[in-house]
Amino acid sequence: MNLSHLNEAQREAVRQTEGPVMILAGAGSGKTRTLVSRVQYLLEEKKVSPFRILAVTFSNKAAREMRERIAQNSQVDFGAIQVTTFHSFCAKVLRQEAKYLGLSRNFTIYDTSESKSIAKAILARRGISQKEVSPFEILQYIDELKNLGFYLGCKDQETLDSFEMDDYFYEFFEEFESELHKSNAVDFGGLITGVLNLLENFPEVLERYQKRFHYILVDEYQDTNRAQFRLVKLLSEKKKNICVVGDEDQSIYSWRGADIRNILDFEKIFPDAKLIKLEQNYRSSKNIIEAASCVIAKNQHRKGKEMWTDNEQGEFIDLIECNDDKSEAEFVAKEVYRLTSQGVDPKEIAVFYRTNAQSRTIEDALRRLKIPYKVVAGIKFYERKEVKDLLAYMRCVVNDMDSLALSRIINTPTRGIGARTLRKLEDEAIKLDLSLWELINKTVDFPDDFKHLRLSSKVKSGLREFTHLIHEAKALEEQKKSPLDIYEKLRSESGYMEALRVEKSYESQGRMENLDELSSAISQYVSDESQASLVGFLESITLDTSGGDSEEPLSEVSLMTIHGSKGLEYYYVFVVGIEDTVFPSFQSMDGDEASMEEERRLFYVAMTRAMKKLYLCYAQGRMLWGSLRFNPPSRFIDEIPDDFYKVKPYRVKKKALEPSKRKKYADFDDSDEFNQLNQFDDDVAEVSYVSSAPKVTSKYPVGSKIKHKLYGTGEVLEVDGFGVDEKVVIKFHDGARKKFLVKFAPIERV
Repeated sequence: MNLSHLNEAQREAVRQTEGPVMILAGAGSGKTRTLVSRVQYLLEEKKVSPFRILAVTFSNKAAREMRERIAQNSQVDFGAIQVTTFHSFCAKVLRQEAKYLGLSRNFTIYDTSESKSIAKAILARRGISQKEVSPFEILQYIDELKNLGFYLGCKDQETLDSFEMDDYFYEFFEEFESELHKSNAVDFGGLITGVLNLLENFPEVLERYQKRFHYILVDEYQDTNRAQFRLVKLLSEKKKNICVVGDEDQSIYSWRGADIRNILDFEKIFPDAKLIKLEQNYRSSKNIIEAASCVIAKNQHRKGKEMWTDNEQGEFIDLIECNDDKSEAEFVAKEVYRLTSQGVDPKEIAVFYRTNAQSRTIEDALRRLKIPYKVVAGIKFYERKEVKDLLAYMRCVVNDMDSLALSRIINTPTRGIGARTLRKLEDEAIKLDLSLWELINKTVDFPDDFKHLRLSSKVKSGLREFTHLIHEAKALEEQKKSPLDIYEKLRSESGYMEALRVEKSYESQGRMENLDELSSAISQYVSDESQASLVGFLESITLDTSGGDSEEPLSEVSLMTIHGSKGLEYYYVFVVGIEDTVFPSFQSMDGDEASMEEERRLFYVAMTRAMKKLYLCYAQGRMLWGSLRFNPPSRFIDEIPDDFYKVKPYRVKKKALEPSKRKKYADFDDSDEFNQLNQFDDDVAEVSYVSSAPKVTSKYPVGSKIKHKLYGTGEVLEVDGFGVDEKVVIKFHDGARKKFLVKFAPIERV
């Protein structure tokens, strides 16, 4: 195999196939090219069967790109090779070995919103107010346990020593796991811990997978948590052929469980490990890479690399001093405008910030100059209400025990099965120890046995039509019909599309277009998979964190947090808010040295995204979270030697804006369209639904938090009338909006 396209260190990384290997791949060092060549080398030179290779990374996008590049360059059929993500790999293993854990193979993978619903239900059952204990606190605690690799029955001593079982929240964890098991479901963290459970407690399962995978490769190793570390350690114990690739200087995800010890202590865990360093940078100019190296050298917890490049010296880093955040944004917009006027493609330009709250002024300034831009990681396609509704239909088809999905769509579109009826059904199901689906089927098949429920003929008809639709879709799934055919049946015969057509609004038209796009997504999945199934599609989109729309990116300037920039590169990079308490953050300055070192790594990541030109901007005064802050320039600037940058003060002549014009501009502000704070709503467009009813006469004023006995917690969006005629519109935790006459509604303020 010809390796002449690689440098000497890269060639060594490719050829060192036996035993444990750690490849320290610095920023822009050609890591992906090296990884692809290593897999090709195993296939072509070592004649390793694709069946014996497992390569795991962190995003579906990275896995797809690696598969595509291997396919393009390899001369052998690599069909059986697994190039996948941790979660996708574990989901596949769990489906194969589900019986060991008491699951069926068609279990559901719960996302964050569904996990949150369980946490809320646990609190409600215990009579605990969400003001006292937040569902997010419960989920954070559960995530922390699962990141450590803990599961019920875990015997790993290091894990057991990492937390206290008498913690107040541990009972929530036990109840949460019980609820998941009852629903034949697992959450994201449970995919990893479920496989750990299999490997650590069922020797025959461990032996089967150790025999299968002779070569294991882990990308972005610095981002692994302790559970993932234990997983790959177990899989590789037999053959010892484990290759991890990472960069401790880019470990920036401790807040989501990443453990830098995994990379720093690799040689302690594997004493005979070979360490290979990729230190040549192919991305950035000498000026940028040397300046970044000076900054990261201040960290103590690192393996140590000396990054260098053969690229040209390049331009100085521009250190831009501004009066305030508005002038900072004005500078960025004007400089972007100048660059694009000179022929620079907008997609080669990026603006980075430490927190989402900093984007507002940048967006305003870009819009004023009519510069096209996108806020990366905005609203996700699969979080839109109508998309989630149709996904719930499909989930019911593959897993009828999924009560969350069932309760979401049993009256969507309207079938006359209101809240009171649903509550009757749920109470009866609990009484008879049946799932909601089983109870509904019995009411349809044996109506005389349920006369005491006093279901109306309209309700009975609605339930009958609904169950028939789901049963017919199940039959198609069992016959291995195309997921696209099943989806189209659900979309049309459920009445969902007809309900949108009848509405004849701009909003309903947009919803129909989204459902058309969902059809396209399923079609794409079917064309890519030789054994396409509804379970497979649902799994692929649940695990895929890359978003929904698959259109080619427009030529726009990219705005994003620095965390979101990792792995990307741009010719021109602006980093704004380079001030103490902003970057580094206030929390890190108030924390320990480890927190400050992670902030420094984040700064290093920001700098090394730039290929040609880097702008570091700071403001003397900054409006953040409603208050004006005056902070000194970031301490990280002091860590860059003077000969790498030039200070360029940017001063704006103050020109008072007439009050009438100022008001007019504020009224015209359309920044909500890009507000990332809305990204987890079912439907951001519905924010405008809020009205201003008179609060003084209302028992449930707009904005008040309520608790409904059946639907749980929600927020009052609209109030009409008062006294006995008072009506309220409430948005519940799952995004559903319902209108109630207050005197009859089982609601209370919380």
